[in-house]
Amino acid sequence: MPDQTRGVALVTGGSRGIGLKLATVLADDGWSVAVVGRDGERAMKAAESLAGGAAGFVADVSDPDDVAGLVATVTERLGQIDLLVNNAGVRDQRATPWEADPEDWWRTIEVNVRGIMLMTSAVLPGMVERGVGRIVDMGSGIGQRAEPRYSAYSVSKAAALRWLDNVAVGLGADSPVRVVSVSPGLVHTDMTVTMWDESDEVEFGPTEPVETFVRRFAAGELDHLHGSFVHAVKDDY
Repeated sequence: MPDQTRGVALVTGGSRGIGLKLATVLADDGWSVAVVGRDGERAMKAAESLAGGAAGFVADVSDPDDVAGLVATVTERLGQIDLLVNNAGVRDQRATPWEADPEDWWRTIEVNVRGIMLMTSAVLPGMVERGVGRIVDMGSGIGQRAEPRYSAYSVSKAAALRWLDNVAVGLGADSPVRVVSVSPGLVHTDMTVTMWDESDEVEFGPTEPVETFVRRFAAGELDHLHGSFVHAVKDDY
């Protein structure tokens, strides 16, 4: 039987791909899940497919007004947010860094970095005030190396890691609110499947490792990883 006292989990980019997988396992574990996406109809349908008290919400995480409205609405409908999964993300169009379209390049930064900053800033104060809460950012190994075909994505993931560092240090090692970043490894999603050429010989892995990590972190089993970047497939955590 799932634990019905888990609380409220908000998953951005939760209507498909890894986000939907995470929303599903959290709902199965007894969380009331807020599924957030830019496509409202898709988010509603995704929520309807989940167990328990899931609900769909529409928001652009890079828009401050959208984020403020989202958090207020989720809190009113489901309750205080105990777990935030910053999963929403996009990638830039393939190009060399100096040939990239500036608007496309910057939009990637807005979603992948500003989105995390806005969502965290909207949810974290309440967690600190209540003395409980966890935040997990969806990271990527690309944030630790150059990927000149998708430079905005690479830069955004590196910036998101530094953001996490600052949040964790700001909270302090003994904070009851815990934050982590996790790389799922290379898994098959609508975004990743279009990033590589046949000559790249890419082998996609399963989503189960990141699902397991998020479930355990959400349950409080991995609080010792506060402030860490974890590779769900490779790291022994």
